[in-house]
Amino acid sequence: MSLTDREIRNIAPTSKRQRYFDERGLYLEVAPSGGKWWRFKYRFAGKEKRLSLGVYPEVGLKEARLKCAEVRAILHEGIDPGEERKQQKATLGRPSKNDSFEVVAREWFAKFAPQWAEGHAETVISRLEKLVFPYIGKQAVDSVSAPDVLAVLRRMEVRGTIETARRVRGICSQVFRYAVATSRAERDPAADLIGALPPVKQKHHASITDPKGIGGLLRAIDAYTGSFVVKCALQLAPLTFVRPGELRRAEWSEFDLEAAEWRIPAEKMKMKAPHIVPLSRQAIAVMEQIRSLTGCDRYVFPSGRTIMRPMSENAVTAALRRMGFTKEEMTGHGFRSMASTLLNEQGYNRDWIERQLAHSERDGVRAAYNYAEYLPERRRMMQEWADFLDSLRNNGSR
Repeated sequence: MSLTDREIRNIAPTSKRQRYFDERGLYLEVAPSGGKWWRFKYRFAGKEKRLSLGVYPEVGLKEARLKCAEVRAILHEGIDPGEERKQQKATLGRPSKNDSFEVVAREWFAKFAPQWAEGHAETVISRLEKLVFPYIGKQAVDSVSAPDVLAVLRRMEVRGTIETARRVRGICSQVFRYAVATSRAERDPAADLIGALPPVKQKHHASITDPKGIGGLLRAIDAYTGSFVVKCALQLAPLTFVRPGELRRAEWSEFDLEAAEWRIPAEKMKMKAPHIVPLSRQAIAVMEQIRSLTGCDRYVFPSGRTIMRPMSENAVTAALRRMGFTKEEMTGHGFRSMASTLLNEQGYNRDWIERQLAHSERDGVRAAYNYAEYLPERRRMMQEWADFLDSLRNNGSR
């Protein structure tokens, strides 16, 4: 029978070491002194082996199971996880070389990141630093093999983040190609892994579209007791229904409150075309509130740690969870689905809605020039949408 968090907390030490088995080779070893260690029991080349997965409570049950799944994925590839760990430790102990994967990756990033949208650059370097460098960063770039990269990707796959794994493979491939172009590697081993990961199952962003449920959500946002910056972002999200990245990276220079407009530059938009968001009276009221706190800063919604960076990409989602909305009920992206569903149901012109959502156009040149299309109609629609949300907040109906 699998362990539970409650059982683990209540385990008392005895005069001898005890083992409490969970599942798939994972067990908790409890010493007479009271120390608790996670271990993984496995067989490789006919021999029984064990691997430490961390100390409880620093590593909880859920994380221990994820680590166990990562190790089992490595084992499935015919690699001894214990030997791989030894090699990693030996590699980390060597002095960094100019041709290490991390050095080449950072050089590649510094060269090309200035040409990217700010959000994309943040995502790329974050994925490298958190998901790749800890495992192959210190290896010489020309010594990294396809199995090495696959082991990195499998860690993401077993956590269910297959799309992230696919994107990380693409990032690594670009780094290797740069290494080839700068004569520090002979080939791109990540290219061998195309097709090695299962296809991503397309899923819709969870969203509340029932009018009664929307009213409850809006009231919960108004009653939110966490960060004031996050609360204002939550209040603005349904009134503008921009993408979460566009919201959190909003800058004061993009707003003209007198003209009631938010003009998002092309480099911040997914489709690389400028976008105009008409601001309702309710949206301007939110902006006036937050201006008293961040109006002298660059970002409308700065990070809680430094005003030099925008709010964390997880801030809105974390706030929704804190308010009791599960990932199956509502996401930061769900405000877009909410608006799209109800505006279409209410009979607004589909072209107005699609333009306001800044959805893609087949003709990129046309999209770049037509960002102001239907602007008078969209202004009216956005104000009526804000009034409709107010009626739902107040338990009314349109």
